[in-house]
Amino acid sequence: MSNADWFKDTVIYHILIDRFAGFKSIENWERPEFLGGNIKGIIEKLSYLEGLGIKTIWISPFYKTSEYHGYHVTDFFEVDQHFGTTNDIKELIEKVHKKDMKIIADFVPNHCSKNHPYFLEAQRKKNSEYRNWFYFDKWPDKYRCFLSIKQIPKINLENEDARTYIINAAKHWLSLGFDGYRLDHCIGPSHNFWQIFTREIKKMFPNVVLIGEAWMKGIKFKELKTINIRNKTIKWLFGASSDKLLAEYIGELDGVLDFRFQELIKSYIATGNIGKEDFYNELKHHYKKYPQEYYLPTFLDNHDMNRFLFDCKNDKEKLKKAAKIQFSISQPQIIYYGTEIGLSQEKSIWSFTSHGDLQARRPMNWGNIDSNLKKFYSSLIKNNR
Repeated sequence: MSNADWFKDTVIYHILIDRFAGFKSIENWERPEFLGGNIKGIIEKLSYLEGLGIKTIWISPFYKTSEYHGYHVTDFFEVDQHFGTTNDIKELIEKVHKKDMKIIADFVPNHCSKNHPYFLEAQRKKNSEYRNWFYFDKWPDKYRCFLSIKQIPKINLENEDARTYIINAAKHWLSLGFDGYRLDHCIGPSHNFWQIFTREIKKMFPNVVLIGEAWMKGIKFKELKTINIRNKTIKWLFGASSDKLLAEYIGELDGVLDFRFQELIKSYIATGNIGKEDFYNELKHHYKKYPQEYYLPTFLDNHDMNRFLFDCKNDKEKLKKAAKIQFSISQPQIIYYGTEIGLSQEKSIWSFTSHGDLQARRPMNWGNIDSNLKKFYSSLIKNNR
C-alpha cells in the first residue's frame, strides 16, 4: 500500500524538541517543565545530524500544548510558542530537504489536553456541539481519556466532525512539507478511523509514510475500554509487544514501530535473559509474520522507556553490539537522541511513582560528547548504506 519507498533504507533520528537543543541551561531537567529546547535549536544542529549520516528526522509534537513533551495538545493547528512559530517549522522543513534529508512528525489523534477549548466547552455546555466529540460516561466530569490520565480526554473519532477536524489537522502540516507521521498510541483509535485516515491522507499525499505506535506496556485491565484493537483482552494477556498486535495494522498503515525487536534485543544484550541462539531464532520467527512491504522500524529505546545504555549498566560495548545487530536488520533504524554520545540516566523510570520518564528525557549534553561512540555510530550508519 505504500508509495513511501524512500523510507525502506532510511536512518531516523528521534528528537524530543524540548530536550534536544536551544535551551540555555540543562539545570532543573528533572522537573516536568519546559526546559527551552526549540525548533531553531534543531535547525542549528542539522549539520551535526547530516555529519552523523542521519537521513530522516522525527520530531516530537510541536503543536500548542500544556506540557513540555507536547502530547497534551490544546490546538492542533498552531505551533506552541515554547517551540517556535509556523515559520520556524517551514524553515526547518526547507533546510532538512535542502540537505537531502526527510522529516516526519509525531501526530496525536487519540486525545487532547483537557484545556483544549472544544473540551472545555463540552464540559461547560450540556448542549454543546462538542459534547459528542468526547466520551462522557457521566457528564461533565466522568469521561474516557488516554488510559487513566484525566488531563488528556479521549477524542471520539467515530464522530464525523471530530474525525474531520483531526484529519484536516494532519493534512495541514503535511501540506507544509512533512514527509510523514509517527502516529501516537495508534491502538486508541478504531480500525475504521485508521482506514479512513490513511485513505484521506494518501489521496492527497501519496508518498508520505504513516508509522503507528502499537504498544500495550503498563496498560491496566480497566483501561482496555479506552483502546480499539481486536481480541484486546487476549492481546493484553500476551504482553506489551506481541506480534499479533503489531500485525493488526497491516493494510491500514505503512508499518509500526518494532517493539518486539526492542524487547528481544534487550533480553539478549542488556539483561541476558535469552541466549544468542534463542535470540536469532525468535527474530527469524518474528519477521516471518509480516509482508515485506510492511515497515517495522527498529529501535533500542525511546522516550517512554529506560535508555538502552542504562539497562546495559552503562556498558558501551554492549550498546555497540546491540547497535550492530540493529543495523544488520533490513528495516529502517531509529536512533534516540543522545544515544550516539553516551547519554544515560541514574535511575529506572519504573522506580518513580510519577514523571519517571524524565530520566530517559535528559537534555542532550552538547558539552559532554563521547567522541569515540559518536564516531562508531557515524561509521555504522555510513557503512550500512
